[in-house]
Amino acid sequence: HRLQTFPLPDVGEGLTEAEILGWRVAVGDVVTVNQIIVEIETAKASVELPSPFAGQVHAILVAEGVTVDVGTPIITIDTDPGAAAAPNPVASSEPAAGPAAAVVTVAPVSISDPDVGTKIGEVTADGKIATLVGYVSVDSRVARRARKVAGGPAEPARSAVSDPSAAAARPPRQESEKPAQQYIPLTTPPVRKLAKDLGVDLRTISPARADGVISRQEVQAAHQNGLVEEATEQPLGAQVVAAEGETRRVPIKGVRKATAAAMVASAFTAPHVTEFLTIDVTAMMELRDRLRKRRDFADVKLSPLVFAARAVCLAAARTPDVNASWDEENQEILYHRSVHLGIAAATPRGLMVPNIKYANTLGLKELATELVALTETARAGKTGPTQMSGGTFTITNVGVLGVDTGTPIINPGEAAILCLGSVKDAPWVVDGQLAVRKVCQLSLSFDHRVVDGEQGSRFLADVGELMSDPAMALAW
Repeated sequence: HRLQTFPLPDVGEGLTEAEILGWRVAVGDVVTVNQIIVEIETAKASVELPSPFAGQVHAILVAEGVTVDVGTPIITIDTDPGAAAAPNPVASSEPAAGPAAAVVTVAPVSISDPDVGTKIGEVTADGKIATLVGYVSVDSRVARRARKVAGGPAEPARSAVSDPSAAAARPPRQESEKPAQQYIPLTTPPVRKLAKDLGVDLRTISPARADGVISRQEVQAAHQNGLVEEATEQPLGAQVVAAEGETRRVPIKGVRKATAAAMVASAFTAPHVTEFLTIDVTAMMELRDRLRKRRDFADVKLSPLVFAARAVCLAAARTPDVNASWDEENQEILYHRSVHLGIAAATPRGLMVPNIKYANTLGLKELATELVALTETARAGKTGPTQMSGGTFTITNVGVLGVDTGTPIINPGEAAILCLGSVKDAPWVVDGQLAVRKVCQLSLSFDHRVVDGEQGSRFLADVGELMSDPAMALAW
């Protein structure tokens, strides 16, 4: 056998750990290069990982629901299943003998790294094939000896889920021959999280859909019918929801853990200053109504958030300090030419802030389209690591929940964040006369190390002016 070990790669932005959401293969299955074999969840996104090898699954080393560090071996694949049997590379403390029982570990690279110039499937100068998750040696005859694992057998969370020796003795199986314990329920990341929160075992649900995907309604129905997971059936290290009377315990992990750490770091590192401005947006709402009647805007969702996003991009050009970052290590302020506009989105996985790249180059219609795509992708749990990184300014929209205003915490790595409140009818003085107008409140939090009070006030006033009278954009 020629066993190749696939360690959990860094899927972008230096993330250190990920949770195994679901395996798409079982021991004995035949896989091809770049075939999706597992879905993982990081603190930023749900990601599907492809196989860097072609061969037969020899052992699954990490169970579903377990969170492991980057670099941890998660699966071994036999690229030469017809040869003599080899010992388990993880469980064994002795190196394998001879090239016929060699273990090769793929060298992981970040799958979101834009600097990786070799295309998938191309052969590099040193004789390796580029895959989505690393590089594989072309010459299968060149083999390394297995690494010795200190301390004897591997810990339970990383041990093989199935007996690898049994897989070596049987031929590849068809999908329909998978044992019951290897059944992988199909569903979306938000529904999978809901099942975990409710303690529902997805394997007990028979999906009604023809494609076998379990719906949110079916999870909720299973919870009401008492089809919950027993804590003793959870793999070691898996998330367990323990109910104690009226109290429900949920481990802090994933997006919630990352968000909490980022907010604490921001609140206690950047000196926050928050300013408020109430504006009359009647003209803006009238413009929205007129645009909706145009043929080219007929299918475009024009919300107040779209107008706020456009106003931020224009105002940032006059006050570049708000589109900057404080570099503590190098003692520098980084001023960004482009606005990568982050939008705080509430999702089933928690608060996420994906961003629109080069938002300052987009018109009102393009911004509206990007906003819809961004929020739908985030709520579906499909936001990629690149969409979550590199933001330069953030908008949070509490108005969609009917809230007037708030004091937002700056997204780490940025200098300011704008909070957009709800648009509602309110009494307003117009030309000395009391009238009912469409009114909205804005609040701006900024890092006082980067943005002075005068700069923050001017930026907030500019955003307010552009939203109050959109025609002013022609004069800028």
